[in-house]
Amino acid sequence: MSSSSSGTYTERHLQCVWFDASLRPRNLKTEQGIELVVEHPGQWNLEDGPDFLGAVLSVGPERRRLTGDIEIHVHPADWQRHGHAQKKAYARVIAHVTYFPGAVPGESLPEGALQVSLKDGLAANPFFSFESLDLSAYPYAERESTTPCARVLKAWDPDRLAQLLETAGEERLRAKAARMAGAIAAQGFDQTLYEEVMTALGYKNNRAPFRYLAQQLPLKTLLPSSAGEALKAYALLMGVAGLLPRQTPGRWDAATRVFVRQLWNHWWKHQAQWSALALPRTAWKLSGLRPQNHPQRRLMLAALLFTAKPGLGQRLLALNTGNPAESGTSPAEALQFMAELFQPEAVTYWQRRLTFAGPPQAAPIALMGEGRIAALIANVLLPLLAASGNRGVMSPAFLRRLPPEEDNQILRQTARNLLGADHNPALYRSGVRQQGLIQIFHDFCLTDRSRCNQCALLESLNRDSHRGPI
Repeated sequence: MSSSSSGTYTERHLQCVWFDASLRPRNLKTEQGIELVVEHPGQWNLEDGPDFLGAVLSVGPERRRLTGDIEIHVHPADWQRHGHAQKKAYARVIAHVTYFPGAVPGESLPEGALQVSLKDGLAANPFFSFESLDLSAYPYAERESTTPCARVLKAWDPDRLAQLLETAGEERLRAKAARMAGAIAAQGFDQTLYEEVMTALGYKNNRAPFRYLAQQLPLKTLLPSSAGEALKAYALLMGVAGLLPRQTPGRWDAATRVFVRQLWNHWWKHQAQWSALALPRTAWKLSGLRPQNHPQRRLMLAALLFTAKPGLGQRLLALNTGNPAESGTSPAEALQFMAELFQPEAVTYWQRRLTFAGPPQAAPIALMGEGRIAALIANVLLPLLAASGNRGVMSPAFLRRLPPEEDNQILRQTARNLLGADHNPALYRSGVRQQGLIQIFHDFCLTDRSRCNQCALLESLNRDSHRGPI
């Protein structure tokens, strides 16, 4: 955290300033003193990479127009300190925006990238203070005009909007099924299921190390090496993950020390074989995680899922989602069955623990919450089952029963882009419609660099509007 006469601030404060036209200084100049006009600050990036994507800047008296990404830092040297010069994701950065003035060596920035500081411009505004910013309101408190999509869709009735989202959601799930069909053909259903579930257990921060584990310690190796026992499988997963504690500090209670010793009693037999493949702890993103989502807890769920008998894949493939009148399972029953697979009743150390160092909790703590289970069903189980030939899971009757997953920034921002700031969130409180929002985000909002002017979705919506309701 830094401080100034305007109060305390962080990089997040500067992102809000850049994003909000009412806060952003109007008299911006580059480090070379060239005037700069922000036509569009870019879309707030909700994933890894530059802070804002697809910004539009006008530079100099000739109003030279630049389109690209924006990276925000407190100090100019943060660009090098964070290693951005070596990352391809930052190759399209057109401006490095900092609070303090100062130049970064030109060769470390993408060719032609501008260097802009905010300090003098903010100091010139007597009404500005960092303390007045409500950080939790961004990026949803954007004070710019309604998007062109929202203006078109404002005239659509709820049923028509629902059809748009459901169609996009079905397209996303079909694309996932097609990708997974290729994986099933190459390595079989069980290993594909294992890799996809493991990746989903990593959520957005640790997807890569979870998939690495599933590939380096495949199911055909994990099961015989653990004799199909959950505790031994957990020890192997923790060992290859590099997350098995090397010591048991005295402050840990007796139950924890006993549990960790049990894990080592199995891991040491395999350590020589697997240590070369073990992940360094630095491969995991652990800071800022909710304790419930820590990989140490999620790996226990993986161990329980894939050592259960009959196997997880066998149970899923036996699911009959055909016509209930012909002995098929109804959509509601099938979805309930899938959800219960990820809520094992086995008693484990983690049933009442959040961390190794913490005390036992008064009430049991699920290894995965309902919202994450819903996301896993939609993003993994349904596409996998469809890829294996189960057409019932892709029927409209089934998809409309999909429960909503946890709300997230992509859903909220895309809904705001499409439906305006005052839309009714009930419109997309279903799993398939949420999938539709995500599909639209990745297909259009994330990749659009024209500030909506050349967006293919907008063109399509305009055509559909002229044709009238479907």
